[in-house]
Amino acid sequence: MNYSLQLYTLRDAMQEDLPGTIRKVAEIGFTQVEPYNFVATAEELGKALKENGLTAPSGHAPLLSQDQDQIFAAAKALGISTVIEPFITAERWQSAEAIQQTAASLNDAARKGAEYGIRVGYHNHQWELESAVEGRTALEYFTDLLNPEVVLEVDTYWVAVGGHDPVAVLERLGDRVKFIHIKDGPLNTDTKAQLPAGKGKVAVLDVIAAARSLEVGVVEFDDYAGDIFEGIAESLAYLNAAGAVGTTAENATA
Repeated sequence: MNYSLQLYTLRDAMQEDLPGTIRKVAEIGFTQVEPYNFVATAEELGKALKENGLTAPSGHAPLLSQDQDQIFAAAKALGISTVIEPFITAERWQSAEAIQQTAASLNDAARKGAEYGIRVGYHNHQWELESAVEGRTALEYFTDLLNPEVVLEVDTYWVAVGGHDPVAVLERLGDRVKFIHIKDGPLNTDTKAQLPAGKGKVAVLDVIAAARSLEVGVVEFDDYAGDIFEGIAESLAYLNAAGAVGTTAENATA
């Protein structure tokens, strides 16, 4: 399994010292990152990634509220092949009409992205799961309106906070899910209470296994009460150890 780090996790450190922060990420053991709002920092970020042997298969950018050509051009320069819309406000998930409008806009963005050779995706929060439309979660209703080339990045923690089992949701969404956000904690909206993977209430390994078409698992903390570099290091160590155990078990039964 390939693991990446959502750089929003380190937003404060990056504002103070972007090159030094990226160097620390590489020293911890990450080989991939997921940049956010990367247009303004593309040149400096690209240099730091190259110097530290990191790649960025995906990135977050406000596709539905900012200049898409600028976003896709910056993404292409950074080697980002999937640009993900990270945030649509809760009120836009309360009616079928509003969801249909959002889906149409994202489909349009995907057509624009294709001109740059870039795929488009969507990342959820809890409100897409808290809201129901025609007997389904708003996220699933929305997914059915997306063109086939548009992918999902399911934030599995926010699925659980939204009152749903992330394993079941991932199984229903199937191969539309190419990325997931891996985070853990007490399953509430107190982001400071989030924990390294394996230390909270999320069945992290079951979640990963349920995403059958997963390309990259992205570690993220929305916030953290402790040392954030220690937190991401603990998460990566847990995931790598679990992967090593799984590989050993597979070899033993082969």
